[in-house]
Amino acid sequence: MNLIPRAGRTRTAMTVLAGAGVAAGLLVTTVAPASADKGTTDRGPKPTVVLVHGAFADSTSWNAVIDKLRHDGYPVVAVANPLRSLSGDSAYLKDVLAGIDGPVVLAGHSYGGSVISNAATGNKNVKALVYLAAFLPEKGESAGDLAARFPGSTLGEALRPVPVTNADGSRGTDLYIQNDKFRQQFAADVPRNTTDLMTVTQRPVTEAALAEGAAEPAWKTIPSWVLVATQDRNIPAAAQEFMARRAGATTTQVRASHAVSVSQPGKVTGVIENAARSVR
Repeated sequence: MNLIPRAGRTRTAMTVLAGAGVAAGLLVTTVAPASADKGTTDRGPKPTVVLVHGAFADSTSWNAVIDKLRHDGYPVVAVANPLRSLSGDSAYLKDVLAGIDGPVVLAGHSYGGSVISNAATGNKNVKALVYLAAFLPEKGESAGDLAARFPGSTLGEALRPVPVTNADGSRGTDLYIQNDKFRQQFAADVPRNTTDLMTVTQRPVTEAALAEGAAEPAWKTIPSWVLVATQDRNIPAAAQEFMARRAGATTTQVRASHAVSVSQPGKVTGVIENAARSVR
């Protein structure tokens, strides 16, 4: 792949994985933890589905999936992932999970997969993990480590780095997808009127978040499901398949871009509900 101007191979490797979730801009209100629906069936309460987006996105990227899950009676929480650091984002998600009663199915998209892997470790309420065009890092692995192993991503050359000042006063770098490259790179199978909104409302991820090594992963002790997006230009399908095999995950493939929760919400919902039906 081509390298980002002013950056070397290491930065490119890290940024390959930046595409964590589909960008914001869809217009359905997301569900807050305090107001999660109390869905029930004849067999009793269903597990709460917690959805975690990744970079260039916010929780509204799950809107079509949320609609389908709620229609089928599932309580849903769509988490606002800070996208600042892997450890910090994971700590925030742990706090969200601590406020949810009963069993949880935890789903993450792209970088959100790294976050759920960290946050669910040791949480007895999390009964299933779902990875949607997402990362399943081993302990110590970063997004950059995984990106360097597999060719095929074009994300690096599509990124726009922006210097920022962190909360502690240190300097960092935010990563955006260039506006004129967003649709082709991120959501080529999504209608243009939708990707126009996604482009201008995208949220950045820090370069530091993609360089940080993962903690002990929850997929070693919690059953996992993986949806591989075969047309993904951010995370090559070969990388997704490698991580799924390593985790012993139940794996499904779909012909879709990285923006799978927007372009294929039915497939995404189906995988999540398959995982949910395993919860007893």
